[in-house]
Amino acid sequence: MRLKTIVIAVVGVAAAFAVSLKAMDWLAPNQSPPPPVVAKLPPLPEATRDSTLLVPIQIPLKAIGDAAERAAPRNFAGKAPNPVPQLLQDADINWTAARGVITASGAQNALAMATPITGKLNVTGSLSAGARGALNDALGSLLGGNVAKQIGAINIKSFKADAEIRGNVGMTSRPTLTANWRIEPNLTAKVDLGDTNLSIAGVRVSVPAQTKPAIDQAVNEQLAALQQRIRNDPLLEQNARREWAKMCRSIPLQNPSAPQSQLWLELKPTKAIAVQPAIDASNVTLMLGVNAETRITASETKPQCPFPATIELVAPRPARVDIGVPVDLPFTDINKILAAQLAGKTFPEDKSSAVAVTVKRATVAAAGDRLLISLVVDAKEKRSWFGLGADATVHIWGKPVLDAKQQTVRLTDIKLAVESDAAYGLFGAATRAAIPYLEKAVAEKAVIDLKPLAADARQQIGGVIASLQKKDDGARVEAAINSLRLAGIAFDSTKLRVIAEASGAVKVTVTTLPAF
Repeated sequence: MRLKTIVIAVVGVAAAFAVSLKAMDWLAPNQSPPPPVVAKLPPLPEATRDSTLLVPIQIPLKAIGDAAERAAPRNFAGKAPNPVPQLLQDADINWTAARGVITASGAQNALAMATPITGKLNVTGSLSAGARGALNDALGSLLGGNVAKQIGAINIKSFKADAEIRGNVGMTSRPTLTANWRIEPNLTAKVDLGDTNLSIAGVRVSVPAQTKPAIDQAVNEQLAALQQRIRNDPLLEQNARREWAKMCRSIPLQNPSAPQSQLWLELKPTKAIAVQPAIDASNVTLMLGVNAETRITASETKPQCPFPATIELVAPRPARVDIGVPVDLPFTDINKILAAQLAGKTFPEDKSSAVAVTVKRATVAAAGDRLLISLVVDAKEKRSWFGLGADATVHIWGKPVLDAKQQTVRLTDIKLAVESDAAYGLFGAATRAAIPYLEKAVAEKAVIDLKPLAADARQQIGGVIASLQKKDDGARVEAAINSLRLAGIAFDSTKLRVIAEASGAVKVTVTTLPAF
């Protein structure tokens, strides 16, 4: 009977003690030392990033040949003066020529175009009555060679003679860009004629020397006019002005998960650059590009982008599209990320310790070059039957470091704030015992995953680049973003700024050229 009474008494005392502990747990205020004093950081300045677009514009040689085919006249004709009017009366010396198909070829940064020509030389006239004594000298002067000796003293009062013209006309261009948005074609031409013959009074004589000067003159006149027309053509500048104006704008970046938070990508071209044309066996490639300032803004802007009077000619380099943009992530969003990773979790996760600490809330604030993680925790010891413990707020410092490869921000130099080392009252031992587990949890779990932000930035910038794609009657534009990397971070008291750099390619292929 006495034993039973003792057991009942012990149980009653234990129950009363447990109830008392719980009552103290409920009634006592949270044991939270004052938080560290965090000075407000100055706002981050408006950030712009330098972006570069260097785009190859490929013009197939076939397109150049087709344009020349449409523009060049097919037929030529001319008249030669009478070289011996004292011997030939009513002399009429005419030539006609027609060209064939123009072909274009390229090598060593030179563009060559060639076409065959065929035609006829026609000479009609009559000899004066007193010309027989000087026939040999006259025919020798007009037709060359020993024609006079072959004809002898034949009495020719009138004659008509024809000769075939066969040969090729070739043109070479080594085009260069000038700083004032013009193209210097640097054209040269050459006429080659085959050895054809002219028949007069049954005697056949060579005549290329009679026709080549006239054809040379006709070709050179057209070449000079073409060279001047290309040199003065404002087409390159006009197209550049149009594309420059299109680029100078704000482009909406709609966030599908938060349509109410509209962001804008501001593009502001500042400088035009170009590489001198390169010519190979297939294409003439002109490399044009711009340097631009880019930034993300919360509202649409109207940037001012004066068109440059000159273009900067740079050394040959690979084509590239590099767009850098600063993306701001508010700390309110970061708090949600941390809450998802820490809130409701109990540490250590393997339950190997005599202390169990459960994170109830997690917030982050910026101070200097560090972040302050504040954790509201419930720490309990597990060695006794009573689970002694309490709620407390623990403050932990950490330095944010960008892991560009993993696209995350991790905290290093994890350290308990001195304010959290204050006394925790009756149940402080459980909280203190939990600190190492909290520091480890912050180091391992308090990771700001930027992959969704990077994926969204890549998609949005990719959409901007994809909008450049087109296929019309004269050109085909292919554009794509191939990769995006995170290049740096900065923060103030309200936001974390991530610098994103997207890389890709844009290629323009000209399918049809206007007539020269």
